[in-house]
Amino acid sequence: MALMGASDPTVEAEASEEKPFLLRAVQIALVVSLYWVTSISMVFLNKYLLNSPSLRLDTPIFVTFYQCLVTTLLCKGLSALAACCPGAVDFPSLRLDLRVARSILPLSVVFIGMITFNNLCLKYVGVAFYNVGRSLTTVFNVLLSYLLLKQTTSFYALLACGIIIGGFWLGVDQEGAEGTLSWTGTVFGVLASLCVSLNAIYTKKVLPAVDGSIWRLTFYNNVNACVLFLPLLLLLGELQTLRSFSQLGSAHFWGMMTLGGLFGFAIGYVTGLQIKFTSPLTHNVSGTAKACAQTVLAVLYYEDTKSFLWWTSNMMVLGGSSAYTWVRGWEMKKVQEEPSPKEEEKSGVGEAGHGAECSTRMIHPAHSPHPARWTPSLIRHFADEDTKVLRGAWGGRGR
Repeated sequence: MALMGASDPTVEAEASEEKPFLLRAVQIALVVSLYWVTSISMVFLNKYLLNSPSLRLDTPIFVTFYQCLVTTLLCKGLSALAACCPGAVDFPSLRLDLRVARSILPLSVVFIGMITFNNLCLKYVGVAFYNVGRSLTTVFNVLLSYLLLKQTTSFYALLACGIIIGGFWLGVDQEGAEGTLSWTGTVFGVLASLCVSLNAIYTKKVLPAVDGSIWRLTFYNNVNACVLFLPLLLLLGELQTLRSFSQLGSAHFWGMMTLGGLFGFAIGYVTGLQIKFTSPLTHNVSGTAKACAQTVLAVLYYEDTKSFLWWTSNMMVLGGSSAYTWVRGWEMKKVQEEPSPKEEEKSGVGEAGHGAECSTRMIHPAHSPHPARWTPSLIRHFADEDTKVLRGAWGGRGR
């Protein structure tokens, strides 16, 4: 069970070619199904924990704190298991270093905002509207890239963002027309989208502090979150609320809470698994289709009646997100196919064999031996992809 690192893509490609088509198709179907089941189940379970009439528990910060605690214990447990059984479990060794924890603290604050606003959004809005309520992540990616990195965006990508914004506002309008709009939940959804984008930017800065290991970063983020949540629990009076909670001693309640934490940890693993067996683009397409299925299931489960314009808003958000992904992929491919001026100059001088050596290859900027040579468009593409993956891995607790 490999839970860390990235295998050699060439070896993986050769291994996949050796497998029969039917076997590969079954594997991909199982992995995609696992991602869908984990992600959708987690959203419905979190909705139950955050705003269930039967549970009547008004402690969203405690629910989020407990999920972080479960993730921390799982990371530490898997690390210990990997040390005892190195052949069976592949997981990085984890040792709490206070200097590393302090260096990651700014990211942890953004991380706390991301998972807290995710859960608060889900608490106040319905599962059916949840996807639209948190749909502005792509828009914030473009905005922050311009404000912080001074990187411009193509017209077609901006057009896709415009479709997303139009779908968001139409969805808000239709929720208001049906009398189910929660402005509080909508604001939390916008803040969650902003934090997801900021999380991707800060993650790139602090990854070297944990030797580039996502699992080590997950461990430190959740440890910091557990510590920072404690004063919030006291200030917001949630510990008092929890003390008077009628089902505090219920095994069912703690079982559901622990299951929510397990799903929060598992979504990061299954996201990486889906990308490994398919591709980042296929993962994005699968996530869009999953969001559509999740919306339909929510409408059926809660027996809601939605208008045509309400469904149109969802299609606009999903369509705009898909269009943006396609445009960025097309632009990336176009950049790859265009040789750089230096390569053209060298090929003109006649350096034999150098052209094949310098052929364009899709390497992440973080792993490139010459990151300074990466153009802003290349870096932007990988920032977009990383945001989607990170949203799945960490933002998925309320996804």
